[in-house]
Amino acid sequence: MRVRDLHILPKLRDGLGYLYLERGKIEQSQQAVEFLDKEGRTLIPAASLACLLLGPGTSITHEAIKRLTDNGCSVVWSGEEGVRCYAQGGGETRKADRLIHQARIVSDPAKRLQVALAMYYYRFAEKLDPKLSIEQIRGLEGVRVRTAYAEASKEYGVPWNGRWYHRGHWSAADSVNRALSAANACLNGLCHAAIVSVGYSPGLGFVHTGKQLSFVYDVADLYKAELTIPLAFRMTAESREKLESRVRAACRDLFYEKKLLARLLPDIDRVLGYRKGSEDEEESLETDTDPALPGDLWSPDGEATPGGVLYLTTNRWPTGKSESEA
Repeated sequence: MRVRDLHILPKLRDGLGYLYLERGKIEQSQQAVEFLDKEGRTLIPAASLACLLLGPGTSITHEAIKRLTDNGCSVVWSGEEGVRCYAQGGGETRKADRLIHQARIVSDPAKRLQVALAMYYYRFAEKLDPKLSIEQIRGLEGVRVRTAYAEASKEYGVPWNGRWYHRGHWSAADSVNRALSAANACLNGLCHAAIVSVGYSPGLGFVHTGKQLSFVYDVADLYKAELTIPLAFRMTAESREKLESRVRAACRDLFYEKKLLARLLPDIDRVLGYRKGSEDEEESLETDTDPALPGDLWSPDGEATPGGVLYLTTNRWPTGKSESEA
């Protein structure tokens, strides 16, 4: 039986983080989704999975994609080791209240700066002078991040010569930089899934800009100093063998331990100043329960007009008959 009401599906905060698969085939088997490779068949927990990363050598059937998206699982086509993102699927919601809120504040320079300040406060627990420019905020953020790298280097005894990697020459970077890239790719995938699951746009960033993933980078940055930076240095200190795969497994465990899925959506709403349970949100609940429901129509006064209605400027119908004759 197909679930029509998305509100009875498992919530994002109660689900699993992400799953990375490569060199195999994904298809639907009865009401489940399975991964087939040389090791055999493996069930994919589509109903509770937030993000499925498809690496090189994977193929997926139309029915499997449909099953995953019906269950709110974001699908990302990534590069080897899950490091690069080529494309992604949509989220489970059809509501636009959060997107409208995001677009409204990202288009207002003063409100956009307030979000940048809120993000800085979340990351470093320090309130900055609201009169600071975005350039000054970036400078302070850069100092904080460099300090985080230096402290992790000292704690785990891993030499640090700065953040460096070349997308076309993955192996040219040193071990800790590769570990950081692999860890951040996992974090980006999970943040991306959370963002699209409730209807935010991954492209409308506040600190980052100009890419379809700008907001993903903004959100992921909230957690790097706490999660991925220490993890990458720790895993590099333990061993350089099979580093990227060990980092991905360690990220999965760390994200679960720190309850990242439960934190993501409340944190995003908080830094954007979105009030959960607002009138706009309550009015848009029907959009998810009935995906074919016509949307509202924009009006200059800010009050939405119901869609799916034939509005006439005269009392004549398109057939030429009057309304009473029709």
